[in-house]
Amino acid sequence: MSRVRIIAVANQKGGVGKTTTAINLSACLAEAGKKVLIIDADPQGNSTSGLGFEKNEIENTVYEILLDEIKIQDALLNTCVENLQILPSNINLSGAEIELIGREKREYILSNAINNIKDNYDFIIIDCPPSLNLITINALTSADTVLVPIQCEYFALEGLEQLLHTIGLVKERLNPSLEMEGVVFTMYDARTNLSMEVVEEVKKDLGENIYKTIIPRNVRLGEAPSHGLPIILYDSRSKGAESYRLLAEEVIEKEWN
Repeated sequence: MSRVRIIAVANQKGGVGKTTTAINLSACLAEAGKKVLIIDADPQGNSTSGLGFEKNEIENTVYEILLDEIKIQDALLNTCVENLQILPSNINLSGAEIELIGREKREYILSNAINNIKDNYDFIIIDCPPSLNLITINALTSADTVLVPIQCEYFALEGLEQLLHTIGLVKERLNPSLEMEGVVFTMYDARTNLSMEVVEEVKKDLGENIYKTIIPRNVRLGEAPSHGLPIILYDSRSKGAESYRLLAEEVIEKEWN
C-alpha cells in the first residue's frame, strides 16, 4: 500500500475557496475510491457544517485533541460520502492558542495525533484557518505538502508571498520534508481579463507548481455547503463538480510521480 499523503489546504486570506476546495477535493478523492480523512482545523468549522454536521453540538473536536483531553480516534465521524471521514471543529478551537502557551513541542501536537491513525487512509486533507497562527503551524508541521487555493483577483499575489515565506520557515525549523503541493486557481471568470492576468502572473512566479484544473465561479458550488453536501452529491453534473473531479485526478496522478 502506498504511503498516506497529508495535504494542508492553506491561504491566510479568507474568501478564496479554501474550505470549498478542502471539502470537494476530499469528496472527489473518496468518490475515486481513496480512503480519505478531512481535518477541519478552522475555528469557523465550515468544513464540518459543509458536510452536514451541526458543529456546535459536537463534543469531540480538534480542540479536545490539541488539549490532550481525548484520543483522535474518539473524534472521527463518518460523512455522507462513502470512504470519507471528518475530524470536526467548532468555535472552541479559537481558544486553543492561548491554552497551549508554555506547552512543550506544541507545534507537533496535531502531527503526533495524526501518526496514530494515518495508516488507515490514502489521503488526509487539512482545512487550515485563514490566518498564520499556531493552529496553521500545527497543520503545516503535520503535512507533506501545501495546496494553496488562489482567487483570481488583484490582491491574490500579495497573500501568496507571505504564505510561501511561512511555508519556508516551517520547512526550515519544524518540518524539513514539507513541500509545495501546488496552487489551484478558484473563482475563475473567463469573461474577465483580470482572471487571466492573475493566472499568467502566478505561473510566471511559480512555474511548475500549478494545477492545470481551474475552478470556475459556479453558483451550485456556492449553494452546496448550506445544504450540508459536497458538490458531487448536491449537483453531480455541475461545472463545479466536474472541476473538482479533474483536480482530484491530478492530485492522485501526482502520487505516482
